[in-house]
Amino acid sequence: MAKLGGSLAGSRELTTWLAALDRFAGPLILVPGGGAFADTVRAVQAKMRCDDAAAHRMALLAMEQFGVALASLWPRLACVATPAAIRHALRRNEVACWMPTLMVLDSDLPKSWEVTSDTLSAWVAKKLGAKKLLLIKSVDTGSKLHVGVAELVNTGMIDPLFPQHAAKSGAEVFIAGPGWLASAASILMQGQVPGTRVRVA
Repeated sequence: MAKLGGSLAGSRELTTWLAALDRFAGPLILVPGGGAFADTVRAVQAKMRCDDAAAHRMALLAMEQFGVALASLWPRLACVATPAAIRHALRRNEVACWMPTLMVLDSDLPKSWEVTSDTLSAWVAKKLGAKKLLLIKSVDTGSKLHVGVAELVNTGMIDPLFPQHAAKSGAEVFIAGPGWLASAASILMQGQVPGTRVRVA
């Protein structure tokens, strides 16, 4: 499973990441971030003063908007909302782009800005039994082979709720920025995951 940061929308790196992910030797589920789409929701909430529950729902739709845009750039990407639809897409050798609104609104997750696309990727990784989770960012974490999840929270790279959901998922977590792009395709072709390993525990 890979979460593609919304901050990559419109970047030079986006199409390179999509081409690299398309080389992955195995089934792949993509979680789209919110990025500029979610930033628009924040701005609208400030102007309209709608509550956090409404903004949460709009932010989920913002992730879906990014997913729809990605599907127009990546022919193998299928926008799907349920575990059954995800499994069907994978059987068809498609990359499943998770549309989160249906599953998340039916969950007990907080309906607030505390829940970002990073946390949602860990949450759905548990739901779907994903063994590995790659967080693709627009910035690098440095040259370390491993990084602690607390350090990522402290630097603002991931949200405070991510660690608990990542731990519950049982998935191996990796984080990758632009520095991994040159080698990402070859690593993914081998069925491996590029990025710095994140120590969740």
